[in-house]
Amino acid sequence: MFMAFAHAFKTPDLRKKLLFTLGIIVVYRLGTHIPVPGVDYRTVQQCLDQTADSQGLFGLVNLFSGGALLQITVFALGILPYITASIILQLLTVVIPRLEALKKEGQAGTAKITQYTRYLTVALAVLQATGLVATARSGALFSGCSVASDIVPDRSTFTTVTMVICMTAGTCVVMWLGELITDRGIGNGMSILMFISIASTVPSALWAVKKQGTLAGGWIEFGGVILVSLALVGLVVFVEQAQRRIPVQYAKRMIGRRSYGGTSTYIPLKLNQAGVIPVIFASSLLYLPSLIAQFSSGNSAWKTWIVRNLTMGDHPVYITAYFVLIVFFAFFYVAITFNPDEVSDNMKRYGGFVPGIRAGRPTADYLRYTLNRITWPGALYLGLIALVPTIALAAIGAGQNFPFGGTSILIIVGVGLETVRQIEGQLQQRSYEGFLR
Repeated sequence: MFMAFAHAFKTPDLRKKLLFTLGIIVVYRLGTHIPVPGVDYRTVQQCLDQTADSQGLFGLVNLFSGGALLQITVFALGILPYITASIILQLLTVVIPRLEALKKEGQAGTAKITQYTRYLTVALAVLQATGLVATARSGALFSGCSVASDIVPDRSTFTTVTMVICMTAGTCVVMWLGELITDRGIGNGMSILMFISIASTVPSALWAVKKQGTLAGGWIEFGGVILVSLALVGLVVFVEQAQRRIPVQYAKRMIGRRSYGGTSTYIPLKLNQAGVIPVIFASSLLYLPSLIAQFSSGNSAWKTWIVRNLTMGDHPVYITAYFVLIVFFAFFYVAITFNPDEVSDNMKRYGGFVPGIRAGRPTADYLRYTLNRITWPGALYLGLIALVPTIALAAIGAGQNFPFGGTSILIIVGVGLETVRQIEGQLQQRSYEGFLR
């Protein structure tokens, strides 16, 4: 990996792309530290110090914003509205025929869907910014802070609208920065910004584990977290690279005096075909009951049950529900993103077939059967990776401060592998030796 980056900096055009990407990252990190107008920055820092051990319901959003959410900055919402909008458009593509037709139109249809994603991102940003401002004004953003209600001193409508507009504009700027990286930099811009947001919280989380440790000044817990992290990274790299390659043979066709086809290839089915999406879906769905209970008044029986069972991350009910939802969404997402009937029809149209399997419906049934078999270990792997911080690390006292858990480790490793793969691909293109020297 390091050799790939070293060779990339020796190539002038790749060096420009890498420096451009680094410049955008610097701008993004600066925006995560600029407070929104109307927020008492000293009070926010005081509340952060008092509630440093737990981030409550807003941990996932704070993770994707690189810690900017709880500081209520211009980039507080981060890239999460765009991620949510992209997932919603992906799901709607299967349901709405118009979107499915646009997807099949090629580049023009993809550009149209991207435009719809931007509009939906702005709408979601307005909703999330309004909810964040209302939560900050009520003091619920920092439930354990004594001065949480003083975060927004001015409760006027003008101040509230200004804060919502600034956060929405910040989300639009983040979306624009991500698209700039995709067009003029290296890698997928949105994934790079997500990677930077998560990676920026790792040093402080590791140091918090060391400070809160009790064995040998916290170094035992610190070393345990490092070892578990390295083991998880190795496991994730191994599984993310795992594929089931289904061989495909194309029959020869004679056109005039020339023979076409007759080549052999394969369909790569990844073990973790759904990626990190099931973990995000499950986390978001489990946050909803707790969020509703937090804003409801009174002490009803259902609110007490939710607070007792679905708020604490180490409760057996929470762990079971989280694991079951991850497995369900893994199968659900794979079912809507990979269509065996469509793949089978495309193979049949171009004269392709799986050796030993008849073309058409038998091929679709074989692909569906194979996909279901490899999705089971992939879904169980996702569930175990997501629950490692809650179960395994409780023994060493790391608790919620484990920086390489679930969603974060999958994104960090996945984006890192994809970025290095793109750099190596561009290096191979530029190191090609022609016939003339």
